Amino acid sequence: MSKIYAGNLPFSVDEDNLRVMFTPFGAVEDVTVIRDRDTGRSRGFGFVQMPDADAQTAIEGLNGQDVDGRTLRISEARPREQRPRQQRW
Repeated sequence: MSKIYAGNLPFSVDEDNLRVMFTPFGAVEDVTVIRDRDTGRSRGFGFVQMPDADAQTAIEGLNGQDVDGRTLRISEARPREQRPRQQRW
């Protein structure tokens, strides 16, 4: 199973829209659009999980495509780097 980063998404894209974008390339296991914790508004990126063979096809097919005037950046997701937690005052 591969985790795919989907960046530079239009802010109107939700999980259903992202799933529809990736479905033509194969089985989509999970979809997450990252949202701002305070406003709930999309942060313009998300993640999609697909079988390895389908993931590479999706990356090649979607990277650089234009969606609502924004050029998608699709790549294999990198592991999240650990950062010290910031205190909120």
